[in-house]
Amino acid sequence: MSRISLSRLPGDRVRVVEGEAERTSALADLPAYVAGRERADSDSGTPRWVWDDTARWYPPLLAAGVRVGRCHDLRLGRQILRRAPAVDGGLLAGEESEHWDRLRPSAPSDPVLFSVDDTAEHLRADVEDARQLAAVEASAEATQLRLLLAAESAGALVAAEMTDAGVPWRSDVHERLLTDLLGPRPPRGARPQRLEALAAEIRQALDSPGLNPDSRPDLLAALRRQGLEVADTRASSLRALDHPGIAPLLRYKQLAHLFSTNGWVWIDQWVRDGRFRPSYQPAGSTTGRWSSNGGGALSFPVQVRPAAVADEGWTFVVADVAQLEPRVLAGMSGDQALARSARGTDLYQGMVDDGAVASRQDAKLGLLGAMYGATSGESGRMVAGLTRRYPAAFGLVEEAARAGERGQVVRTLLGRGSPSLGEAWDRDPDDPTPDVESLARYRRAYGRFTRNFVVQGTGAEWALCWIADLRNRLWALGGGPEDGPLDARPHLVFFLHDEVVVHTPVALADEVAAATTAAAATAGGLLFRDLSIDFPLNVSVVTSYADAGKPGAAVEP
Repeated sequence: MSRISLSRLPGDRVRVVEGEAERTSALADLPAYVAGRERADSDSGTPRWVWDDTARWYPPLLAAGVRVGRCHDLRLGRQILRRAPAVDGGLLAGEESEHWDRLRPSAPSDPVLFSVDDTAEHLRADVEDARQLAAVEASAEATQLRLLLAAESAGALVAAEMTDAGVPWRSDVHERLLTDLLGPRPPRGARPQRLEALAAEIRQALDSPGLNPDSRPDLLAALRRQGLEVADTRASSLRALDHPGIAPLLRYKQLAHLFSTNGWVWIDQWVRDGRFRPSYQPAGSTTGRWSSNGGGALSFPVQVRPAAVADEGWTFVVADVAQLEPRVLAGMSGDQALARSARGTDLYQGMVDDGAVASRQDAKLGLLGAMYGATSGESGRMVAGLTRRYPAAFGLVEEAARAGERGQVVRTLLGRGSPSLGEAWDRDPDDPTPDVESLARYRRAYGRFTRNFVVQGTGAEWALCWIADLRNRLWALGGGPEDGPLDARPHLVFFLHDEVVVHTPVALADEVAAATTAAAATAGGLLFRDLSIDFPLNVSVVTSYADAGKPGAAVEP
């Protein structure tokens, strides 16, 4: 498989390096060149395109109808390797390295591909690629790191493709939902009728004629004048209060959130040509989980999901994995007993059937308590008992916590390193030196973070391998490279940690459902080669995303 690096040059030019060969090309000619190489090398393995940031290079190619099979995202790769405990960071130093360290992901608002003629805009991809390859080769964990880098870069391709394809979105359905819940669209800067009516009801109930329910200080003051002592205005705190104004206030907060996050302005900004096109940020969190650069892609409110409707003749295949992180813990720890409980669709029930606990709720409390550091209450009690039953699994997270308390960095299964204690502590250097008790408290908090980091981060690695393999399976279902663009065949349109949504022609729905399951098995095999771990999926075939998981939607993949 050839490795072709692309670097930006001034004047809308591109430096293309393949092995010892180097040439320059006009930016306008790049899509045709990439498409030609993808076709020419399809039998022997498509090239791996090496570039500084997938979010900068791939969208223009997709806009030109060009899909690439593989890439290496140098920004994401460097981010991993700089923190990886098994990598000699000195091997990443050299020409332009300080610019690579400061490189940030491209955002939708950034100018396309070329903007300013400075060093950071024209980094040598081939030079940085050589450094990263050398750092990986010198590592004792080279095999794991290669898989992590490949999966991370494949995830970046998926993110760009999902933004390009978009989630099919019915603006008319969305607007009808908003009108039913909030009233007609208000003038700019005004509240919808339903919110205004609730605000009036709240003012009357709290005897505060001038109250602005969107103002936290005003609302706290109004509540306290009614003798309601509350530290904040979170819904969970308000529900504990007994007063006639609480019910309309809770409803107001719920609808105000919908109006501000997924209201008419959201439709105007994020829905184009019948598609919701959010901006994803792969590895946006320290664990490797994704975040969003805009559009709220990772928080689909239930109220607006009915607007996600497949095109005519198409359908959604929605798949989510059951109890991902507990299964990952079983695999990465090599705990045979927990792996046995994980066989089948319900790991918690498997623990009950194995005689470890009396009820499914006990199993859930204990296992989640171990991963999140519960030490008291019912969850803490269950952790103590289950530690004896599953010593390898519970010992792994306990050791990760102790390492964090000692100020040590921990790692995921494939080698992603956690932030150091100093990085995680966002402390103002002008603050006074913390006392011993404050330091100890912070170390314990960091230990809780590292305890969860190793499992959540490895879960993110499994998910990356899942979507990377599924991406290729979906492309193959649509035929050969000449059989139509990405959005003319089954394609991913949404991904959230442990869930995927595929938009597919109805005729291919069963094959897509089978592909999601096969890809999950492949991901498990890649990560946990020495211990078979089941990753069962809940799969639904639905016309509207809102119907996923409902009776009648589930299928046997």
